[in-house]
Amino acid sequence: MTEASLSDRPELYLVRHGQTEWNAEGRLQGQVDVPLNALGRSQARRNGRYLRNVLGERAGGFRFVASPLGRASETMRILRAEMGFAPEDFATDERLVELHFGDWQGSTLAEVAGFDPDGIRRRKADKWGFVPPGGRGESYAMLAERVRPVFEALDGPTIVAAHGGVSRCFLALYAGVPGNEAVRTEIPQDRILHIKDGQLAWV
Repeated sequence: MTEASLSDRPELYLVRHGQTEWNAEGRLQGQVDVPLNALGRSQARRNGRYLRNVLGERAGGFRFVASPLGRASETMRILRAEMGFAPEDFATDERLVELHFGDWQGSTLAEVAGFDPDGIRRRKADKWGFVPPGGRGESYAMLAERVRPVFEALDGPTIVAAHGGVSRCFLALYAGVPGNEAVRTEIPQDRILHIKDGQLAWV
């Protein structure tokens, strides 16, 4: 994987969607369209208030892009409402959907260990490169190549609402974090990854 520098990136606020019930239960959501729960909506409101307060009038110069999965799009609608913008006025990009967990989607890792212990072992050995079983399963390495063109095309300040896997891939692609370390990085749902002038911070 060829890494690019953060210094090449325009200003970006990368937001993970708020919590869902499957998040709370530790279920692998992947591309299953699970809605936000009450805490998830509260987290999205928090992030929207933060952006409103820190950006002020600058917010009007940002582009807004979300994953089309409901939990990310709802997060973006809440963000925009808190910022004083029309909730629905943003773009979506199919390439920003979460990675597909194949036959594992909907299960917890404890449940998967019961019916696919060898898969769990292989995933632990190489979480970045592991492809879950099932015809549509994806690895994080595959997800990184799917989302890379989205980030490469950004040519101005942008707010993106997507998924934990997308944020982890961004860290591997642009922040010099090794893949198998990036995929084990906790991605909060009540904070935002901010990239500006070659610097990265959680806000």
